[in-house]
Amino acid sequence: MIVYEGVKSDFLQSVESDRIAMEIEENIFTKMGRHTGKSEFRSWENSLTYMYKVLNDTEIPTSAGVAIEYNIPQTSKRVDFLISGYDRADKHGAVIVELKQWDAVEAVDGVDALVRTVVGGGMRELVHPSYQSWSYAQLIRDYNAAVQDREIGLYPCVCMHNYIRHPDDPIDAKQYEPYYMEAPVYTKGQLAMLRDYIKKAVVRGDNRQVLYEIENGRIRPSKSLQNTIASMLAGNREFIMIDEQKVVYEKILQTALQCQKDYRKRTIIVQGGPGTGKSVIAVNLLAELTQRDQLVQYVSKNSAPRNVYKRKLKGSFRMSSIDNLFKGSGSYTEIGNNMIHTLLVDEAHRLNEKSGMFHNMGENQIKEIIHAAYCSVFFIDESQKVTMDDIGSVDEILKWAQEEGSEVTRMELLSQFRCNGSDGYLAWLDDVLEIRETANYDLEGIDFDIRLCDSPNEMRALIEEKNKIAGHSRILAGYCWEWDKKQQNNTDHHDIRIGDFEMSWNLASGEPFAVSETSIHEVGCIHTSQGLEFDYVGVIIGDDIRYENGHVITDYTKRAKTDQSLKGIKKLSKENPELAKKRADEIIRNTYRTLLTRGMKGCYVYCTDPGMKGYLRQRLSAYEERIKKLHRGMPDETGNH
Repeated sequence: MIVYEGVKSDFLQSVESDRIAMEIEENIFTKMGRHTGKSEFRSWENSLTYMYKVLNDTEIPTSAGVAIEYNIPQTSKRVDFLISGYDRADKHGAVIVELKQWDAVEAVDGVDALVRTVVGGGMRELVHPSYQSWSYAQLIRDYNAAVQDREIGLYPCVCMHNYIRHPDDPIDAKQYEPYYMEAPVYTKGQLAMLRDYIKKAVVRGDNRQVLYEIENGRIRPSKSLQNTIASMLAGNREFIMIDEQKVVYEKILQTALQCQKDYRKRTIIVQGGPGTGKSVIAVNLLAELTQRDQLVQYVSKNSAPRNVYKRKLKGSFRMSSIDNLFKGSGSYTEIGNNMIHTLLVDEAHRLNEKSGMFHNMGENQIKEIIHAAYCSVFFIDESQKVTMDDIGSVDEILKWAQEEGSEVTRMELLSQFRCNGSDGYLAWLDDVLEIRETANYDLEGIDFDIRLCDSPNEMRALIEEKNKIAGHSRILAGYCWEWDKKQQNNTDHHDIRIGDFEMSWNLASGEPFAVSETSIHEVGCIHTSQGLEFDYVGVIIGDDIRYENGHVITDYTKRAKTDQSLKGIKKLSKENPELAKKRADEIIRNTYRTLLTRGMKGCYVYCTDPGMKGYLRQRLSAYEERIKKLHRGMPDETGNH
């Protein structure tokens, strides 16, 4: 949808008569039913007055198409400004201009395509504007059949008309070069350069023909996108499906393709515990359905799994269409009904009611996802809810599916492929943490390397040794130590101190914690590890879970103040103490259950509470004695060596 559309002469006249911002405001209300804020209105007036000066050139044809606020179909992304026409070779083309009123930028080292600037009264990390403009162009190329078939050229750029550029400016930092080479940035005093960029692409006017073709183009993944994701997945052993994973995959694939044929809305709920292969199925479906001409996206509330899977699929490439296949759960607040073929929602238990930084956008993430897609697939483990905001549950999905008129199918993954295929380990863990009683009092018959360490240094040494094998072992901890945001990029600052043991929480800069080579020297938390797996994990259990008077108890007052997982618990404790205690207890137990199941081959544990350490020692005693006997070559109770 295009909010404002005309030719260059229309646009110039609207600006000259001081009508342009009002026309856009009226169109937004008519087409989208929403009112415009004062700051947004002023930004149009300022930026579009500048674009008036840019286009006020006789060499830019008066019949060139002009579009403002083009909403890319099936997304909530909006292109600020488009100029369309024909180039010297008489080929269709459109210049995409990302308008920014920023006047200062800081480079963010160690991460891909992020900058820091003041937005909304506070300093925030956002994508580099060149990346933003390039990604919008790439999104249109990848999914607009008219652009593909008519070979419409797209030329992204950025206009930062308030920004005074300096030598060695952060906006031009070397790390952003791949993006600004594709989408150049024009700043204050570079109006003529922006004009020249436009005039190369738009030599002859098109009377909005290109704009019409872009807006009405059918949604279809490009062959290049299909081939790209297929080649990235091919031969990657991490994404090979086995046993019931393949069965569930085929059933979901069949359902999603049926939705594509009969245009009926369907919702699939896949329940499965840690290590049952939910994410592996989701990534394989992402690739296959894209090849079947579907607009399909992998969705998660937590950014960690999205970033890791993007990184694994992209390999060493920085720029890739793959980025547009992965979305946050808050991306669907403004998407219309059935605008997307299939949404694959991983870690669905982590979904929130509201979206946005302040949880004040949209109605309900589950409803919005079901509403947006013909086929919505929710991979869920209700025992992994780890924050006060987590609302994802089977009942909640069923409620919104019924309201949206969506047919529901339920499936379950039972076999554990993590923890060396041991379902018994998870059952033992549930019994140990007193989440539920099971018959697995000890670890007899379980092939999993679990050890209780006497010190955090012992645990660290074990993990560092295991990490030398494949670089895929990590240290994790409960959120009982403050995370100093001012020191979040300082490797010399140690947040976690236990005696002579000192380590930092995972640093904010660099690659995702799960794949960064330097992460072995950092401690990950629930937010950087949930939904992911490692070979071995070392887990520090803090004072928020202890063993007292014969039972495992939880204490949310021992959690760090910087932990947002229990945000609102103090207010709830005043209003309803019993409910607050129950919610906090569930979150803390689920957090450690999740951390202790991140390892596929082993888990090494250190407890800060002596009581908890003694309790775990007792629960592990028979297992540890059996391991010692095996190491000495003696038969265990079963007679095995």
